[in-house]
Formats: sequence, C-alpha cells, structure tokens
Amino acid sequence: MRRLAIFGGIYSNHLALAAALADVARRNVDAIYCLGDLGAFGPAPDRVFPLLRDSGVVTIQGNYDNSLALGLPDCQCGYTDPRDNSFARLSYDYTFRRTSPKNKAWLATLPASLHLEIEDLRVALFHGSPRKMNEFLWESACSDAFLEYLLDFARADVLCVTHTGIKWHRALPSGRHVVNVGALGRPENDGGTNVWYALLTFANRFLSVEFIPVVYDYHALAAEMQGEHLPDEFIETILTGWWTTCLEILPHKERARGRF
Repeated sequence: MRRLAIFGGIYSNHLALAAALADVARRNVDAIYCLGDLGAFGPAPDRVFPLLRDSGVVTIQGNYDNSLALGLPDCQCGYTDPRDNSFARLSYDYTFRRTSPKNKAWLATLPASLHLEIEDLRVALFHGSPRKMNEFLWESACSDAFLEYLLDFARADVLCVTHTGIKWHRALPSGRHVVNVGALGRPENDGGTNVWYALLTFANRFLSVEFIPVVYDYHALAAEMQGEHLPDEFIETILTGWWTTCLEILPHKERARGRF
C-alpha cells in the first residue's frame, strides 16, 4: 500500500498549512505533494516556505509561483472579469512585495509537473491541467470523454490538479481517475470555514481517494489579514466560508451552490 497526501492553493494561509501538516503526520503517509500557488489572497507569504521545506513537501509550480519567479506583471490567474482582475492585481502586488528574493529564487527551481509510478499506475501531478498551468477544471464542465483526453495527453492513469479551489474526484469507466485536490488557502464556497486536502491510497492497483477537512484558527488568519490591510472581501470569505471574489469564473452549477 502507498499513501500520498496532496494539496494545493495554499494562498499564504500558513495557519491552515501548519494544521494540515500536523494532521498528515498522524496518517502514516509515504509522501506529501503540493500542487502550487503558495502565495496570494492571504498575509505574510514568506511564512509558508519553511513549513513546506521542514516537512519535506515535494512542490510544483502554480501560475502564481511562476509569475513570482519570473517577475511577471500579473498572476496569470486566468480571470476575464474586470472586478476579479482588480482583486487579483491587489493580491499579486502585495504577494510580490512580501515574498523574499530567496523564496522567489526557490520558486524558480520548481518543476511545472511531476510524474510518478505507483503499483504500475502512472500518476501525473499538475497545477491547472496537463494542457495549461492556469486552466480551470470544474467538475460540472468536464465530461468523461474530456477527462479521458486529458489523461491521454498526460500519459497517466491518475491525474491530480488544483487551481479551481473546489475539490472533486471522478472515477472513470475505464478505471482511470481525475482528482481535483481542492485548496488549503481558503474555504470552497460552501459556508464552511474549514479547508481541504486529499489523501490517496493505492493498494493492489486500486485507488481510493479521501478528502480530509482541515480545521484551523481562521479568526487569527482574518486578524492577520486585517493587520496587513488586505481587502475586506478576502477577509469575509475566510470568516464566512463564502466566496466574494472570483465568482465570474464559476460555472452555473458551482456558482449556484454559493451565497452570491
């Protein structure tokens, strides 16, 4: 049996990351993977890096990490709505200023993907999708045929991604799997204040996927965000569990589950 803990979208939420790593440590995992987007949204991005390094987390680049490493003018978040882009600009500018040159240099060393082989199953890890780092893979918008295409594109039996901030798992009729591991950095627009990571267990070529809720001191995070003068809309999401930004990118079914 092999067990992997996988998360993404930390978004500078060092308190949730610390809580998740403490939980993982009790679950006898063989390896921990992060699918990128270490900064954005939250306060004090440099607090995330030592937690990842000290716990031996194997990390790939997300679009945010790629932008920070290359000194790009924006986060490559993939938004089209002017309101979402304005909040993305505020978040990126703050994160760029508060991420040290040392940590930006470390981000530049990270790969864009990882390919593993576990019990003869090919496992591919990407941030957005195998086609594009910032492609959104929403559960309601992905047909089985499209997911099979992505698996073929990635040359994989199991594909793990993040980027959307909302977890899901599809076991396809072919026996292959696609897992969106969700995000550690902010709640997933369901009114809950917890965040999530994924636990993948491989046994005899069979994969089981469990999504683990992470409870952390979100009031303390909100206080840090207020102290850093981050947007009230970001803080409201942390305190209520409902998204107040990035709504225009949501397909109808995912948006209908939220408050706004």
